Amino acid sequence: MYNNRKTSLIVSSIVIILIASSPYLLYIYKSIPYENESIDTWFGVIKGGYYVKAQNFIYTLFSKFVPLLLLLIWFATNKHWWVHVLIIPISAYLFQFISVINDSATYIDQFEFIYTIPFLIVVMAILYTIRYKLSIYVKAVDLKKEMDKKMDEAIEKRKK
Repeated sequence: MYNNRKTSLIVSSIVIILIASSPYLLYIYKSIPYENESIDTWFGVIKGGYYVKAQNFIYTLFSKFVPLLLLLIWFATNKHWWVHVLIIPISAYLFQFISVINDSATYIDQFEFIYTIPFLIVVMAILYTIRYKLSIYVKAVDLKKEMDKKMDEAIEKRKK
């Protein structure tokens, strides 16, 4: 039981850090000098490509990544019945994110929605799997709250 609490605390902490730091991710591009056409990072060289300047590329990349990340967190942690409608904006942002990474794309944010259907199918399969795995923990937390409430009510009745 202690292991589950510790794991839940770690996962919750990671989610909180991701959500809290998401606005700062939108300003990473300001740390890159504008005149640089490429930057050398610890995981490789990032080139401006279609955007010419690396700063423009990073700005556009994170302007698609941050909403995608927040939508994914929202989908994974939501327990309401309408959560699956989030798959539509997730697939649109995923398609735009891939378009930003793809240097040969000439029209960013201008796409036919029909092109997102193959991505939608893949994303739905992945997200449903993740959602299924996380739903067990959401149900467990709800059950624990309900049991605590019933036990508190029973204790109060015995005191009277």
